[in-house]
Amino acid sequence: MATKVKLTLPLALTIGVLAFLYVEFSANFSFHWVTDGSLGNGLDMPAKFHLVIPAAFLTWGMFFVLGANNEAAKLVAINTVIGSLAALILFIFVHAVKKAPDFWGISLGVGLLGFVLVMLSTVSDLVNIPTIFVTFAGCVLWWLATGADGWVPGSNVAHSPAGLAAAAAGAAKGLSAGSGAFSGVLSTPYGFVALNTCVTMLVGLVFGIASARITALITPKVPEAAAVDEHAEGARPSHA
Repeated sequence: MATKVKLTLPLALTIGVLAFLYVEFSANFSFHWVTDGSLGNGLDMPAKFHLVIPAAFLTWGMFFVLGANNEAAKLVAINTVIGSLAALILFIFVHAVKKAPDFWGISLGVGLLGFVLVMLSTVSDLVNIPTIFVTFAGCVLWWLATGADGWVPGSNVAHSPAGLAAAAAGAAKGLSAGSGAFSGVLSTPYGFVALNTCVTMLVGLVFGIASARITALITPKVPEAAAVDEHAEGARPSHA
């Protein structure tokens, strides 16, 4: 137990510090530094290009799931791009085929893309379906949270505080146009949804790589005999 704690503590500390730095940077980037005008409450409206704060943790985690090595980094990077492109195709398909209030356009698009993506795995070992699905799901979730542009008619309102006010006025008259999360503050065109999520997930991959490298540098070396004894202690049956 003591050896396990000693080996895990550096990783926990590294991830804790890096997670703080990432969230601090991405939140300020989206709500203070790269923005489209003041909201009048101390925050600014995020620009069309912004960082999707939770999305980075998806690829950060997938990097460790796949082994936290160079091969894992390559697989996550490649399949993050594939998953984001698949999500963009879905948004375009939905916009062209069937809008709200019907869901069958979304359902059909997801079904077709799921089939194609799984079959794509037969072409190359670089295609990793779990990572693609995680990325695809992240993009679709952010698309829904930001107003489902392309599915909800008229959801692509002017991306500014003034456009926000116009969208709110329309909604008050019963013309709900998918203004998106936080009363439209995060309303985003679907092309930027895919781009923003993809970029943020690649940033998350970088933080995953950094956390693994830093942990390797600060983790104390445990004598092999101690590690064996620790394992044996855990495996030793108890006696009444």
